Amino acid sequence: QVQLVESGGGLVQPGGSLRLSCAASGIIFSFNPMAWYRQAPGKERELVADITNGGKTNYADSVKARFTISRDNGKNTVYLQMNNLKPEDTAVYYCNRPTEAGLFQQRGNEYWGQGTQVTVSS
Repeated sequence: QVQLVESGGGLVQPGGSLRLSCAASGIIFSFNPMAWYRQAPGKERELVADITNGGKTNYADSVKARFTISRDNGKNTVYLQMNNLKPEDTAVYYCNRPTEAGLFQQRGNEYWGQGTQVTVSS
């Protein structure tokens, strides 16, 4: 069964950078498009960026030119490089498949990893 482990979050000052990682297991990673999502307190989870299994990328307008999604199929890992971070980027970040491709499921329910907290504050 699928398992997703996100890491790399932390506390960073505005303008700083972080690199998030999501290690996947239990799937044929190279066959799957992948995405990063985030959920801020009191808000719904939103798509940040996605990448096809061929490497084509897509970004939310709020993060374009600041964030870069990439993948290493040999390591079953998807990354999110985040530069010029802003306080409004503060959220828990999760990886999964893009919604239109169908989120990962376990026992008939949506599966999400534990996420990684990103806090941008001075």
